[in-house]
Amino acid sequence: MTDCVHDHSAFVGPWGPDDRIGAANHLTDERRLAALALARTGAVVDLGHTIADGAPRIPPSQTPYVMTLATRSATVVRDLDAHKVENRFGANLERIDMTTHVGTHIDALGHVTVGDRMYNGRSAHHTVGDHGLADLGVEHIPPIVTRGVLLDVSGLDGGPMLESGRPVSRDELLRARDAAGVDVGPGDVVCIHTGWGGLFMVDNNRYVRGEPGIDVDAAEWLTEQGVVAIAADNMAVEVIPNPRHPKLIMPVHQHALVESGVYLVENLKLDELVTAGRSEFCFVLLATKLKGATGSPVRPVALL
Repeated sequence: MTDCVHDHSAFVGPWGPDDRIGAANHLTDERRLAALALARTGAVVDLGHTIADGAPRIPPSQTPYVMTLATRSATVVRDLDAHKVENRFGANLERIDMTTHVGTHIDALGHVTVGDRMYNGRSAHHTVGDHGLADLGVEHIPPIVTRGVLLDVSGLDGGPMLESGRPVSRDELLRARDAAGVDVGPGDVVCIHTGWGGLFMVDNNRYVRGEPGIDVDAAEWLTEQGVVAIAADNMAVEVIPNPRHPKLIMPVHQHALVESGVYLVENLKLDELVTAGRSEFCFVLLATKLKGATGSPVRPVALL
């Protein structure tokens, strides 16, 4: 990965200079229909965590999730009673303060940069503003209905989960693929189970201090296959801290989002899917169309 601030045309991807959706271009009608055909029992596995007070976060960039009830039904009833409303109507409304990267969420392609460079030759100087992204925001992510593939690497070291700072290599992903008896191809969403998700809202301090995850070489193998997204049961998909590249910060994010246009889905809940024993399934994810946002909370599901 090399930074080039001046000649952004050198980084235009295969879908042309106006492309905003990256690897989601692989999501054809034919692939959606093939994915829906994988749903055989009608069972739905929820792959998202509940977002609640105290949700794990990495400060200072990730602020706490705070929800307050701004309007209470008792107050509304009282106010409307004063205006002679007869049916005692009440309503409850909340206000939420949070970053869009808390809980189970998807990263928009404009989430990270390599210097000034963003996906498809965009310049951060011209794209990032006080009120969000002028381009590459989460509103451009199309509905993702495609084939999901589960790669379970949690037992590589003999335990129920990998340890913090444990990189998952390309070869280990290949072995997990072979053990699952599946292939990985264009348009797939690959869900990587490290076991780390068992710490979510159980031991948040440990959960956010570091994590097992894929290294750059493993990420490159996935993007070479044409996947639309890489998903994992941890905060950042990639290994933290990175023992092979201690002076690099989030290189998998840079490779996936900036260089490849491949989305990252973080903080998945994968234990139930592992228990179900299904390595391929219909994966469904819809991002809230928050204009200019760098990410969105999501509720992905597996249809079995």
